Amino acid sequence: MATKDEEPREEEEAIGAAEDEDTGAQVAPIVRLEEVAVTTGEEDEDAILDLKSKLYRFDKEGKQWKERGAGSVKLLKHKHTGKVRLVMRQSKTLKICANHLVLPTMSVQEHAGNEKSCVWHAPDFADGELKDEMFCIRFPSVENCKTFMEMFQEVAESQNKREEHEDASATAGLLEKLSVEDKKAESDEKAKVDTGENVPASDKKNISENSKDEEKPASST
Repeated sequence: MATKDEEPREEEEAIGAAEDEDTGAQVAPIVRLEEVAVTTGEEDEDAILDLKSKLYRFDKEGKQWKERGAGSVKLLKHKHTGKVRLVMRQSKTLKICANHLVLPTMSVQEHAGNEKSCVWHAPDFADGELKDEMFCIRFPSVENCKTFMEMFQEVAESQNKREEHEDASATAGLLEKLSVEDKKAESDEKAKVDTGENVPASDKKNISENSKDEEKPASST
């Protein structure tokens, strides 16, 4: 015989079973969400480095390090220009912590007293305007810190060589253009002389008389 406490429990189980029973009915969603393509601004870049880390910036007014966020720091190389930038986003909010080009003048150094951290200066654009920042980044391991420093320095040196190559190419192109223009100017000047253009009137008269004398047949003796 079921007790009073058991009866409500049996009723609840029966209700639950009825609710779980598949009736086959299909309910259309009230709001249909369309798939939206999300762009990150990194579509034309290849990641040549991607490491978990924590970033800090030096507060000049307070004279102390302040945390900017924890996430993945990336070195992204542009597919067309070859330029490399450093980008870091917070892991949860994806807010940008650092965003700047790696320039030939930049250098990264180990943070004093901590082999897992390193520091560098950069004109950063993370806040929507260029600011000269001093960054410190800390990695979970010494190996990751060394990898970051080596890659950062390698990229900076390669950018220097790339700029030198671009300058040399631009100079060679300019010299070639000037050479072509000089040759064209010489050719145009020669053509003008041949046609009598830009020749003084007295010279034209002499040229004409000389031409007539050349055309006269030699007198017979």
